[in-house]
Amino acid sequence: MSVTTPTGAYAAVPRVTITQSAPWLTVMVLFWGLSWPAMKLAVGVVPPLWLSAIRFGSASACLFALLALRGGIRLPPRADWPILASIGGLQMMAFTALGLTAMQYTDAGRAAVLGYTTPLWGVLAAWAFAGQRPTAWQGSALAVGMSGVALICSPLEMDWGNPNVVKGNLFLLLAAICWSLVILHVRRHRFMSRPIDLAPWQMLFAAIPLAAAALVWEGVPSRVEWTPDLLALLAYIGPVATSACFVISTDHGRRISTFAMSNVTMGVPIVGVLSSSALLGEHITRPLGCGMVLIVAGTVLAALAVRRKAVSDSMAAERNGRQRRACAMG
Repeated sequence: MSVTTPTGAYAAVPRVTITQSAPWLTVMVLFWGLSWPAMKLAVGVVPPLWLSAIRFGSASACLFALLALRGGIRLPPRADWPILASIGGLQMMAFTALGLTAMQYTDAGRAAVLGYTTPLWGVLAAWAFAGQRPTAWQGSALAVGMSGVALICSPLEMDWGNPNVVKGNLFLLLAAICWSLVILHVRRHRFMSRPIDLAPWQMLFAAIPLAAAALVWEGVPSRVEWTPDLLALLAYIGPVATSACFVISTDHGRRISTFAMSNVTMGVPIVGVLSSSALLGEHITRPLGCGMVLIVAGTVLAALAVRRKAVSDSMAAERNGRQRRACAMG
């Protein structure tokens, strides 16, 4: 999962170059990308809600242990409760539950691509809920990216006669929309805690309702065979691809520009598609390949549009400041 760099009262860290962060970011992208075929394999054995609960329960336990070793676990301040619920409820619980349920009916590579359409939906969410009309660049990003979504979901690539396939693809798009709403919230929230201090609480916030829902709708997973291979998959999906990657992303997401981080994380669906093809034998069709290229291009354009707007706003503020100083001197 990509991270939107938060703003707030916690101590800032110095910026470093993308080259200095490249080794860690490469590991993060590979681990996140490989988690998609891993989840596809696991969801064939463990029901999706239980798998989601295990993922965040184990990841939460690992991060709580890390914080305890680093000096202590702190309860989040009340000011951060809304963002805790937003990230834990939508980005983690809803996104993962919908995505894993969808992967019962769709390929892992397709799930990775559609799941990472989040920045495109973010432009529409900002327009609908914050009144931020898309700029020309953002409009171009939407046109390019959504044409990729349309291609992947067209009859050329998707079996519209299979209700489960249609449901799976709708769940993936809904998951991406849930994540986009969180990004909009993150941009407007003033963080009082470090992301690493909030993360285990957010994961716990996701894990407990997921476990309760799994118990109600999927029952006790008594038929699951807890083989060494399955336990290895679960260890990878939770502690490695969730908690370890979160630590990397929060650390380096604060140390490089948001634009750079947005572009780096677009390597995740590419790795997801390629690794699913190599490990699971999933076929990369022409519509899927072309759709992925269009979605990645649209997402990069969306990130570039945000960067251009930030630069433009900064220059305008600087001009206004000079004009006010000139008027004061005059």
